[in-house]
Parts: sequence; C-alpha cells; structure tokens
Amino acid sequence: DEPSEWEKTELDQTQVEQRIKEYNSQINSNLFMSLVRGRRRAGGVTVSYPDPTHQPTGVSQNKDGSYTGFIKVQLKLVRPVSVPATKRVPSLQAGRPHPQGVKRRTSFYLPKGTVKHLHILSHTRASEVIDALLRKFTVIDNPRKFALFERSEKDEQVYLRKLGDEEQPLRLRLLAGPSEKVLSFVLKENETGEVNWDAFTLPELHNFLLILQREEEEHVRRLRHRYARCRQKMQEAL
Repeated sequence: DEPSEWEKTELDQTQVEQRIKEYNSQINSNLFMSLVRGRRRAGGVTVSYPDPTHQPTGVSQNKDGSYTGFIKVQLKLVRPVSVPATKRVPSLQAGRPHPQGVKRRTSFYLPKGTVKHLHILSHTRASEVIDALLRKFTVIDNPRKFALFERSEKDEQVYLRKLGDEEQPLRLRLLAGPSEKVLSFVLKENETGEVNWDAFTLPELHNFLLILQREEEEHVRRLRHRYARCRQKMQEAL
C-alpha cells in the first residue's frame, strides 16, 4: 500500500508536455488519441470528441491543461458478479415475449483474462474508472466491493498496490510510460481484511443472517450433544 514513485512525482506544465511527447513516440498500438473540441460527462468517465482534422498521436493535451488517453484494465475477479436478469422472459411460443417482466438478478463468473480499454481524462479518478467498468458489463454490485490495483514487475517479482479513490490512473500511466511490465491496471475484489456490510444489498444481508442463524443452531446442537454424552458417562460411572 505504499505510494509508488509515480504517485510522488509532481510535474509542471512544461514537463507534462514533454512526457506526452515521449509517451506518444513509444506507442506501437492503435490506441491513439486526438485533440478534443468538447466534452460530455458519461457516468464518471469523461468521453472526449476527437478533432477529425488532427492527426492521432497517442496522448493529447487540450486547452484547459488536462490530457486524454487510453488505459487498459484486466479484470481478475474470483467471485461471481451480479447482473440484471432478462426483463422479459421468453414464452413457449417463439417470437412472442412474455408480457410480464421479472425483477431478479443473476450471477456469473467473468471469463479469465477479460480486458477492457477505457478512454479517460487525466483527472478521471480511480473510483470513476471502477464505476465505468461495472456499467460496461452491466454489473449491479456495489462499486465498493471492487478496487483498482496497479501491477508492476521488477526483478522477477510482481507487486500490487491498491489505488486510492482519488488517484488518477491516466496520470500514472503517463508517468510510467506505455510498458505493461512497468505498470498495468487490474480490477479485483476489495479485500480490506474486514467485511464492508454497507456494500451489500438488503436481500444479501437477510441471507447472511439466515446462514448465521443456522450455523448458530448447529453449533448449539453439537454442544448440547457433547454435554449430554458426558453427563451419561458420569452417571454410568456412578
């Protein structure tokens, strides 16, 4: 959880422009960016409108001092995610949907190695990136169940650090350069060591209470059985 060397780095306007030029010169993929001429807010991640008259160069800086670029996030989720169930249930007759909707959720495991590219601004926060990823996969779980990590490889060792909600992934991407070994982003479950009960829905909490009640009843039953056997053995000895 210690801050990375990139997080500690502060750049002025001139240094940012120089870093952008260096980053652009190292791009060897088709994830190019363009100068922007307007912005609109799209659920926490800013979507930029590229200027068609400008040649794509990688990461571009706009008039207000911010810059746009792509980040690639790998989803490594161990537990299943919840998505809305189909609004209309198909009837037995083909081509005729059932008129009644179903208000349910269904869970499934995301395929291993799932990767998503996001086009974001330099001031887009890690929490907004998580929100955008969940929306793209129509995941309805609480975003607080997930965390964005930076992954790096050094001396044949892999290091992971959880990003804070206010950290800016594109800024880290620019400072680290385009190398995936130097820095990459991974979405994982938010393992804090403590259960964040506020992140669960009411039906989930009710289910947990039922499970706890059953476990408690089973534990009490075993204790009573053990003491009953001890009492029986002592009476037989008497």
